[in-house]
Amino acid sequence: MLTVFDKATGNPPVELGLPSIGPEKAKTREEILKLFQSSRPECTVYYLSDGNFMALSHDNENQSHLRSIVVIDDVFCIFIGTLENTSDLRRYYGLPRQATEAMVVVEVYKVLRDRAPYPPDQVIKDLQGKFAFILFDARSGTLFAARDRDGSVELHWGMAGDGSLVCSHKLNIIREACGKCCAPFPPGCIFTNGSGLMSFVHPLHKVRAIAREDDSGNICGVAFQVDLFTRIPSIPRTGSGQNWADATAVKEGDHY
Repeated sequence: MLTVFDKATGNPPVELGLPSIGPEKAKTREEILKLFQSSRPECTVYYLSDGNFMALSHDNENQSHLRSIVVIDDVFCIFIGTLENTSDLRRYYGLPRQATEAMVVVEVYKVLRDRAPYPPDQVIKDLQGKFAFILFDARSGTLFAARDRDGSVELHWGMAGDGSLVCSHKLNIIREACGKCCAPFPPGCIFTNGSGLMSFVHPLHKVRAIAREDDSGNICGVAFQVDLFTRIPSIPRTGSGQNWADATAVKEGDHY
């Protein structure tokens, strides 16, 4: 799995670009896609606006972490893993028995976007299982990513040479694309390009980037962790699709 969104769309945390060695090795979006396709010629690629794309390959697929992609009403979703409560979620959201996990995630997102008066962490908590997903709403330009609370499914993200946000379940793909400007996507967290990174396990606590230094004092990487000592006073709540999709964008670097 590979998704790449330009800087304006992806709005990546600036901390992903912190490493002082390695950015010169990061590639552009075009170079990243060519590299991915050359090693996985059977992959499916969905080309989005502004040169963005989402790609999926079933190469060396783990049967316990199956990969799928769906497109419903201009909402694109790549899902990896399994949901233990898929049947319950189908009934709750009024979906047919044939609905896959990816279809369920799209429906969850649409409910959040169109009808829900509560923050996204309240609904994402209902997803029980081992999973990671990347969702993009082409109509509103909303990007939504999440990883299960135990980090059972690999998900990494990084910053390309042109500032684009790159996500993949393969660390080697991220490193080839972003050099050292990458990090594991934190377990139990969700990211939107409008509101940034937050923990759905600890929604009242901030998620912070922790820099790692090498022996020479150069920043060689970052890790994102929930700061249990810092409490967020309140959680913004939005009730309409327009408000949720167009949530006030945080200033660059104010994700945490």
